[in-house]
Amino acid sequence: MIVTITGKHMDITDAIREHIEEKAAKLPRYFNSVSQVQVIVEKSSGVTQSVEIIASVEHCEDVVAHESGEDLYACIDLAIHKMERQLRKRKEKQRDNKHGTPAERERLAEKMQSPEPEEEEIA
Repeated sequence: MIVTITGKHMDITDAIREHIEEKAAKLPRYFNSVSQVQVIVEKSSGVTQSVEIIASVEHCEDVVAHESGEDLYACIDLAIHKMERQLRKRKEKQRDNKHGTPAERERLAEKMQSPEPEEEEIA
């Protein structure tokens, strides 16, 4: 997995780079086909800083998470947490769209085979 870190209006120190790489390395745990992660750290006017994480996933649209605040490390952690949640949700949806469990398929097959009793009309 490729991790690209970009700083806008600020320098990326080794400590920040190491923190981001450590957190981003855990993302494939939630969705296997994450091929590239782009992290954009931007310093806005004043003390506010923002973090944007863009994860490129094979055969899907990119997943994006934003976070802004005063503490850069907290912003990174919160943005990574948002990304993990989005990737987990996408993986669950992908799994749910596949075939049902064997028990569900068996119940469905039994429903299709058994004839439903007809109700008698009362005159």
